[in-house]
Amino acid sequence: MSLFLYPVVEAYRYALQPVAPFTWFGLSLSTLDVVATVRLCVALRQIREKLWRDHLLKAKTVQSEKGIVALPEVEQRSFVRDAASVLLVVYGGEAVTCPALAIPPSFMLSGVVPAFYTAVQAIVEKLPSVPTPAFENEVPLATLDGLTRAYLLCNLIPPMVTAHSSPAINNNPWTLLITALFTANAGFFFTNLFSFFQPYALTLTTPTEFLPYGWTTTDLWCAPLITALYAFLTHAQPFWADAHHVALGWLGQTNGVEKVAAVDPETARAVCALILAGLFTSRAVRNFGPSATKLKTKVQ
Repeated sequence: MSLFLYPVVEAYRYALQPVAPFTWFGLSLSTLDVVATVRLCVALRQIREKLWRDHLLKAKTVQSEKGIVALPEVEQRSFVRDAASVLLVVYGGEAVTCPALAIPPSFMLSGVVPAFYTAVQAIVEKLPSVPTPAFENEVPLATLDGLTRAYLLCNLIPPMVTAHSSPAINNNPWTLLITALFTANAGFFFTNLFSFFQPYALTLTTPTEFLPYGWTTTDLWCAPLITALYAFLTHAQPFWADAHHVALGWLGQTNGVEKVAAVDPETARAVCALILAGLFTSRAVRNFGPSATKLKTKVQ
């Protein structure tokens, strides 16, 4: 194992250990579960507050220029709506892919994690304030996002396909990729479609993914890419084992052997986590860095 990957592997081993007080009640929630849940709930509150500020600013601008405001009225927020939006983000993808794969979604087998997300959402909403997304906090959090997203795309989603009882599914690379794409992204797709994060009443609108260049969103295309890379390295399916052998053959690294050894799953996950951390860091710099600030100032 590379010394560069060793800290990531050890970080996962530590973060995936069940922690108290959950272990007192026989629950296997880990540090990574807790941190990922808090991060998501805080991020969703940041999104809602930003959209609320943008809506008020737009209303003032239209009123000052035209004298008439033809915008939806701000609706009083409810805990049920906000909790539903969190659960939809988390489980919306499963709700789409699990019926297609003829397997029960995780929220139908246990209510522990949904209840935990709901409880954390309630706590986050009671906080006096949350930090506004900025370069200083989003860049360091990009590494955390890379770790949590890699765990989703390498450990949680692939077994939905590779452990399936049907050979037509568990050996199908296309099924693996499309499952990763939909499971990781359908939740945000539905919340955007129904305007869950907007300050006004639920309304059908065009999701971000369907807007011009929406397909370039990092979260959208990195899901099948990272799952494919993990499957490629670990030989999760026969197709990926053959692809790994062919790729190394092109590079002249096979040395005449018929089969190439698979990479250890922990090492492969660490590679995926570092790639995602790099992608998310690049996005944070692009969205909140000095160049983005200068561009906004010039437009204003």
